[in-house]
Amino acid sequence: MNTDNYMDNPYYLDKFERAAAQLDRRLLLQHQMECKAGVWLRSVAFKMQKESWVNPTTTPLSFQESIFFPVWLNEEAIQAGQLYYNIHALKLRQLAGYSIQSRDFAADFQVRSEPFAKDWPNVDLDFGPLTLMQGWVETNLDDFDTVIPDLAGKFLKTAQIIDELLAERKKRGTLK
Repeated sequence: MNTDNYMDNPYYLDKFERAAAQLDRRLLLQHQMECKAGVWLRSVAFKMQKESWVNPTTTPLSFQESIFFPVWLNEEAIQAGQLYYNIHALKLRQLAGYSIQSRDFAADFQVRSEPFAKDWPNVDLDFGPLTLMQGWVETNLDDFDTVIPDLAGKFLKTAQIIDELLAERKKRGTLK
């Protein structure tokens, strides 16, 4: 592990990519979930989302006008010995084919997710409309490969709530 005061992106990116490779591809396909490891905003991250959760005008696995689940490391996380995770819901009002009020969506997500919150480590559901939930996992940073697949599995169960909330907000006459 890198012991300097800067983040060793290639080292951690390799670990995130190996963790992503452990995911059950059949299960991801069944849930229509895409995933990718990469470097974003000075963090190394693993990201999951459905194509249907992204505006068609943006790129796949986008951070714009979309809902997504990242697990990430940055300098702060490394110093704390933690992996961070959350569910973002960005620019939902602009998501094509839906009529979404972001605050209402976030409030409904919070209510429906409450029974599952006990399954998530150190989770907080009390955020605004851009972050539906957020938490962290204490981990050994040299061997966190098993943590990401575990969080991804929890997210696949939570994704159903997002699909239900979107279905309730689908504009009439849209095909998606």
